[in-house]
Amino acid sequence: MEGAKNNLQFTGDDFFADKDVCSIVLEVPNSALGAKEVRLWARTLTPDDGGGWRQVERGARPAQAVILVEERDAYLGGEPATDGRFLASFAHALEHTGGYTSAEAKRVAATLLPDILPYDSSRPASFPITAGHSPTMRSIVSCAFSRMAKSMGIT
Repeated sequence: MEGAKNNLQFTGDDFFADKDVCSIVLEVPNSALGAKEVRLWARTLTPDDGGGWRQVERGARPAQAVILVEERDAYLGGEPATDGRFLASFAHALEHTGGYTSAEAKRVAATLLPDILPYDSSRPASFPITAGHSPTMRSIVSCAFSRMAKSMGIT
């Protein structure tokens, strides 16, 4: 991101240099998903002290959890079925960091939750997700980068 602010010249400042970054891509034929819309999300589990597993991350849309501060752990440990409990927190964050009016923030928060990616193989792909379309990977990454860049003052 620093390079993007520096006329796309690498500055030597690499935010991810000391981070573990892992991506998993699953290629699934549309025929395996069925004829109806599916709602996708992923979670990351880590071993817990009792020999089981603990959920430490989850999501579908890029960069959803970054706007939550106080409820971040509860959000990351939860499931989309219970995302309604975070509507007020999402709206608050959007209003105070995104420049939304209170009414706009509530409306936008309601479109972000539950955090799932709907996919319907019978419809054209697009992102942000619009009525009658499913997301493409390129559009998801592009949207995430655009949001991040805008928050850093890159236009």
